[in-house]
Amino acid sequence: MIKHIKLIETILYVNDQETSCKFYQNIFRIQADLNVPGMTEFHLSDNCKIGLMPNKGIAKILTDKTPHPDNGNGIPRCELYLYVDNIQFEFDNATKSGAKLISPIIDRDWGDKVCYFSDPDGHIIAFAEKINKEN
Repeated sequence: MIKHIKLIETILYVNDQETSCKFYQNIFRIQADLNVPGMTEFHLSDNCKIGLMPNKGIAKILTDKTPHPDNGNGIPRCELYLYVDNIQFEFDNATKSGAKLISPIIDRDWGDKVCYFSDPDGHIIAFAEKINKEN
């Protein structure tokens, strides 16, 4: 295990920060810990945060070194794989929150029961439970 990394923050590049903020507040059922122009953050655990940054904001940093993030809207660019206590509850909440269903709850051959959704920008959100809860 790596001990020198103290916190992991995954930042999703989004088309509309306000829309994505509302979406993830519904998905996570919490208010954003930080929500200022250019960055929204959700603390999911002691060592994990999810950030939302507008495409146009990160494009200023990336300049012409990579394709503009607007060119990736709707294309799955990452997956948030979230282990949860009650997958059916999370499935129902994601459905009510307007997440696009990609795959229903299915037992997968890697030992997890998983469902997949996408957010307004095409990022994939997976909710998972271990099939054998003893692990």
